Amino acid sequence: MTRFTNKPIVEQRADPFIYKHTDGYYYFTGSVPTYDRIELRRAKTIAELQNAETFDVWFKHDSGPMSRHIWAPELHYLDGKWYVYFAASQEDDIWALRPYVLECKGQDPFKDEWIELGMMQAADGDQKSFIDFSLDGTVFENQGKRYFCWAEKTGGQFAASNLYLAEMESPIKLKTPQFMLTTPDYDWERVDFWVNEGPAVIKNNGKIYITFSASATGACYCMGYMEADEDADLLDRNSWKKTRFPVLQTNYEKHIYGPGHNSFTVAEDGITPLCVYHARDYEHAVGDPMVVPKTDTRPLQEIKADPLYDPNRHARIMEVTFDEAGRPVFELY
Repeated sequence: MTRFTNKPIVEQRADPFIYKHTDGYYYFTGSVPTYDRIELRRAKTIAELQNAETFDVWFKHDSGPMSRHIWAPELHYLDGKWYVYFAASQEDDIWALRPYVLECKGQDPFKDEWIELGMMQAADGDQKSFIDFSLDGTVFENQGKRYFCWAEKTGGQFAASNLYLAEMESPIKLKTPQFMLTTPDYDWERVDFWVNEGPAVIKNNGKIYITFSASATGACYCMGYMEADEDADLLDRNSWKKTRFPVLQTNYEKHIYGPGHNSFTVAEDGITPLCVYHARDYEHAVGDPMVVPKTDTRPLQEIKADPLYDPNRHARIMEVTFDEAGRPVFELY
């Protein structure tokens, strides 16, 4: 099995998502730096993804909904069909992000037609979901039920971004009203912006863990997780416990800055769980004090303007291990 280090597996692809399908291929997608399309690639091994041929399966609109900020696509195979979940805003309101869904009309996502299913739909009677800045939707199953987890903030651009959870009725619609899974409680979730976003799910030893990313998109970006019993009511706040401190954060010695927005896949042995995440290999933004840690002797590189638009958040991967209590451990090599 390949031993993964902190080197990028796919360069300049933030919010990376890898799904290993029953055909033996690893399918990869992520946010392209121009935020203007949905791109897929596939390969028989993770190492081959970097140089795999890319396919643009959908492009943003010129105006109106889905015309700006095409973010964080995820590729899922549900009920015998391919779906892409992603967030998008519009040219005349660039922070009006909402979750949207694409469906492939055939079994080959690289050759068959993709159609737009529109915005993710709230449950009947739910007047709170997807009414404001909403993004980073992911899908998972537990105990025979399918769930949708996403980030949303109401009250404008600078409100807190919380994570919400709901059971799904179909791949395009929720069955239950939203349940707030977590809000930024701790200092590490509140650097520059109050943020919980980018959920991903991993299970182990009768527990379910929903990882999430916190704070702004620079070096302060980091990961924590929520934990519950697999047989608990996942829509009950009392079922969940949050990590007190981040479980993955900037490592100056290894030159990994702002790790986060992860997904999970499995290694080529079909057993070993892997965490796919993005990070930069430099820290500072224009206007920062430019204080370089003593352990970093390389020439300083700068993030150009807003870190959100710096293209060098590369997709990386690490093996997930578990501690004596069965909880996931995220260690940079």
